[in-house]
Amino acid sequence: MSEELQNVDGTIYLSVADLQLHKIPESQIGYGRCRAVNEFEKLNRVGEGTYGIVYRARDSKSGQIVALKKVRMDEKSEEDGISLSAMREIRLLLRLRHKNIVRLHEIAVGHHLTSIFLVMEYCTQVSNLLLNDDGCLKVADFGLARTFGDPCNDMTPRVVTLWYRSPELLFGAREQSTGVDMWAAGCIFGELLIHRPLLPGKTEIDQINRIIGLLGTPTETIWKGFDDLPAVKNIQLVHQPYNKLKSVFDRSSLSCLQLLNALFTYDPHLRISAETALKSRYFDEPPLPCEPSLMPSFPQHRNRKRKKKDAS
Repeated sequence: MSEELQNVDGTIYLSVADLQLHKIPESQIGYGRCRAVNEFEKLNRVGEGTYGIVYRARDSKSGQIVALKKVRMDEKSEEDGISLSAMREIRLLLRLRHKNIVRLHEIAVGHHLTSIFLVMEYCTQVSNLLLNDDGCLKVADFGLARTFGDPCNDMTPRVVTLWYRSPELLFGAREQSTGVDMWAAGCIFGELLIHRPLLPGKTEIDQINRIIGLLGTPTETIWKGFDDLPAVKNIQLVHQPYNKLKSVFDRSSLSCLQLLNALFTYDPHLRISAETALKSRYFDEPPLPCEPSLMPSFPQHRNRKRKKKDAS
């Protein structure tokens, strides 16, 4: 690949063609327009995910506290450079600018060009959702993200954390759309309402059975093309004719149940879009959202540990 990474103003940060494993002289660390990682002081390690290790760090020039995410490399990376999934994440984060998406400030490099770090805004981590000091929630970890509308080959169905995986993925669909994200949003929405995971499956079969137990058994009648999905002929589906959303969310309003049903529509082509979902009457019902500045603040995790230790 020779495509260059650019941010929204067109600045070139990194040329993928140059991501070959070789030693960089000390005087040239900060290759191209990338800064050297030794310009950031690592304060502590805050987490590790599928695609890298994350540190809390201080920018030695500005004094700003940032998150430093080291891009995970494997043996193949030594020959081919940065992985395609990491490339997608970097490209998307450089292009996306939204108050609820974690901001990628820049890219830093170490002594080898396969030692790559994403310099990101630092927030309190709650899995892949981040919360800043002002109570603003931000989405992070775009390691499996794809740009919608990009021409691409068939995609693997074994993506998305199992509890939030849409039925089309579980049944082996190779074509994916934004519907997989809307299903996951429905799972998170339901989890917020009942204060526990809605569909905590242990295996793919268990996950399918839990979905059927909640929504009823899918059929070709309600989901066009269902019978042709790869895994359907290999699974003996439980017969369950009832939608049980109303009994599970028995304290929810009618508009809330309507939104849940729209998010949990089996047919991904009929599943509600994000734009339409945001127009739901549910979001105009009390209690209305409070201003982010009025959100309660909580001590950081490391401070809580210190207080417990001092009290003991």
